[in-house]
Amino acid sequence: MYKRVLLKLSGEALAGNEKNFDPSILQNLALEIKEAQKLGIQIAIVVGGGNFIRGKVVEGLGID
Repeated sequence: MYKRVLLKLSGEALAGNEKNFDPSILQNLALEIKEAQKLGIQIAIVVGGGNFIRGKVVEGLGID
């Protein structure tokens, strides 16, 4: 079993069907991370949000 892991989360994955972050997805993720920590796993978390800025904002402007 790994002792240290890097968890990279995309902003899009955290959004679900919503335009912003989905609280239920965040809650489930937090519970999973908590369980992993109980096993002694050290977790570094990187949260991306680029598509919220790059893609979603300019989508209505006709920029591909």
